[in-house]
Amino acid sequence: MFEVDWRQAPKGARWWAINEDGQAHWFTPPKTVPFIHIWYADMDPAPDFGYQGDWKESLRECPARLTPAKRKPTL
Repeated sequence: MFEVDWRQAPKGARWWAINEDGQAHWFTPPKTVPFIHIWYADMDPAPDFGYQGDWKESLRECPARLTPAKRKPTL
């Protein structure tokens, strides 16, 4: 059975998903840039954890029980 290992997620990652091209990524909450009225979200490469389904159904949110202290530190 497919399961995302959130212990491998970088600090701040809130979602995991596979893109249409088959590449998995961690995603952070959006950040806004003052004065220029844009937002962006960090996207870091991630393992695919053996996901076999439709990429459109792949989005997973980090469980609330996992705190940043339980995640792998970022470099």
